[in-house]
Amino acid sequence: MAELDGAQAQNIRLRFTTREGDLEIGDSAPVLIPTTFRRYQLSQYVNSQLDLGQPIPFEFLINGSYIRTSLEDYLTQNGISAENTLTVEYVRARIPPRYVASYEHDDWLSDVHTTPDDSSEHPRILTASYDGRIRVWNTSSQVLATSAAGLDGGHLSFVKSAKFVTPSQIASASFDRTIKLWKYRDSADGTSADLTPTLELYGHKAGVEAVSASASSNRLLTASADHSVGFWSTKKTDAPPAPENLVPKAITKEGKRRKLNPSVSVAQRGPLSLMRAHIAPVSDARFDLKDSTVGYSSSLDHTVRTWDLVTGAPVDTRTTNNALFCLEQMPALQLLATGSASRDVKLVDPRDSAAAVVAMTLKGHKNHVVTLARDPNNEYVLASGSHDGTCRIWDVRSTKSGKDGVTGQSIFTVSRESLHGKAVPLTGEGIKVFALCWDNRVGLLSAGEDKALQVNRSEDIT
Repeated sequence: MAELDGAQAQNIRLRFTTREGDLEIGDSAPVLIPTTFRRYQLSQYVNSQLDLGQPIPFEFLINGSYIRTSLEDYLTQNGISAENTLTVEYVRARIPPRYVASYEHDDWLSDVHTTPDDSSEHPRILTASYDGRIRVWNTSSQVLATSAAGLDGGHLSFVKSAKFVTPSQIASASFDRTIKLWKYRDSADGTSADLTPTLELYGHKAGVEAVSASASSNRLLTASADHSVGFWSTKKTDAPPAPENLVPKAITKEGKRRKLNPSVSVAQRGPLSLMRAHIAPVSDARFDLKDSTVGYSSSLDHTVRTWDLVTGAPVDTRTTNNALFCLEQMPALQLLATGSASRDVKLVDPRDSAAAVVAMTLKGHKNHVVTLARDPNNEYVLASGSHDGTCRIWDVRSTKSGKDGVTGQSIFTVSRESLHGKAVPLTGEGIKVFALCWDNRVGLLSAGEDKALQVNRSEDIT
């Protein structure tokens, strides 16, 4: 073991393994490793066995958790004898996402999304703004299309959420209580695009906070401040008529007829159902990624609810200790991530067999956590955005023990480029992050109070 620079130390037998097929060590038999070794020395050893032209930094996991101490300390903390043989998984170490670009807007940004077609060589970026418009951008930060103003078929108040349903269809939700569907089409040369309203959906009696789409079922879910979850069809032939009492009349408060653009004629429809069980504003609603007949919602009433979308009935309720502002599914882990008023991310287990409501808490933010996005390439990694003006990236295998038990700790923090190197304000005033989207073609996109869509990206190590 002299070549490992630890000949005088106590040794332990480790069996090294990886799920990264291009980095497998040929002989997987156990080897003796000094217990004084930490991540750096373990990384040196694996590199020596792989005989790569250029060293690769690695992280190491035992029983699904990262090693953050020496092997000796790990054995002591977990009551493991050095006589045992441990299996250690090695994975490429992540590198901090670097700043790529900012897309400047005239007002706060409330949402961001990208075209769902992963095979597309030219992804499109969708933003929603407090100026009442949605915009579609290319990856060169050029605006290809902007939605119409309110009297020309657009929203009459600020847009809270917008999502691509398909590469050619967009759904947007607004404080004006409506959801709108838009037809999107690129020009032949790709330098501009058309964005045309095709359907208006009425049913909510307060602002609509979030919209999500299921392209396979032609359905939408919405979260509203009226305490309900809306379930809608994206096809006007499948949807019921719009409630007459909610469709705005063409008469203003002054008794004058609104001057609507006569060329704009948009069908108006109602919900398939409005699902009521929450007792406070609903902050987010999502389809199950594997079953479009199942939905989830989060609310300021501290709960996460699971819905049977066929019957419109709530089938499960998980109650936490704090108001919840956002929701993201981590399907491989069978968990729901929620952003909370307690400045943390709670991983909620919605299964009937769950021993506890919250499986893990990710702590580190200094203000409300209001948006989440999972890493499209790693089932264990999640990004969160907060009113503290930062995004944090978490690997749920990176944990620490403290007075609150085992909690997750972030592996990277991404600040707003608009600060120009200045310190982050304590409360995030002026730079609050409102929305995230993580796209494996574009990067981590974050939108917020600084009127900028910021793009950060981690380049793959080769």
